[in-house]
Amino acid sequence: MSSRNPFNANNPTPGDWRSVAAIIDHTNLRPEATPAQIARLCEEAQEFDFGAVMVNASHVALCCSRLRDSNVKVGVVAGFPLGATLTSVKRFEAAEVLKLGACEIDMVINIGELKAGNRDAVLADIRTLAETVHSEKALLKVILETHLLNDEEKLLACQISENAGADFVKTSTGFLGGVATIEDVQLMRRAVAIGVKASGGIRTASDALGMIKAGANRLGTSSGVNIIRELRNEQRKRD
Repeated sequence: MSSRNPFNANNPTPGDWRSVAAIIDHTNLRPEATPAQIARLCEEAQEFDFGAVMVNASHVALCCSRLRDSNVKVGVVAGFPLGATLTSVKRFEAAEVLKLGACEIDMVINIGELKAGNRDAVLADIRTLAETVHSEKALLKVILETHLLNDEEKLLACQISENAGADFVKTSTGFLGGVATIEDVQLMRRAVAIGVKASGGIRTASDALGMIKAGANRLGTSSGVNIIRELRNEQRKRD
């Protein structure tokens, strides 16, 4: 397991809204997102103590500027959402946003090569990104797009990702019709000793806690504000 991987330091306490907020990647990857909306994303991330924001590459400079004096990390996607770009293009994407201050990269696996059983191609794709990202002391998460895979392929993708040096495996982009499921998170948690990020369709506190219980130690969601408000209200009632 990589010493860069912070997942075992971020295991949330059930019912503690702050510890849940700390593992949320507050996300806006919509193609129509405006700079004003991304600026608001950053404000919300600071207000609710989210661990990171996750944005497209064109917004990384804005996010890094807005979050420079905060503890919120800036994450950026590469090869998104299809994963079918050249490895050299993914590497270039990652290198450019790392220069601008991003410290986490979520790359999409080459789904077609995986389904074809071309392990070496998938391994090389991920390893190249891992080397690029880790050279800047950043983190790499690998998006598997689990709803397009059978269980054997999911396990293979997890194994390859870990062997290639990834810090996390991640369920979904959320852009191709798939969502995170409890079953997939459980399967991924059993398969790897690295982090597991659940992403796609996580909209309520119940959704978030279910994914955490299943083994996720990072959550990607655009509904983080509503989730944390719900958890915070419940915690106040208990206190």
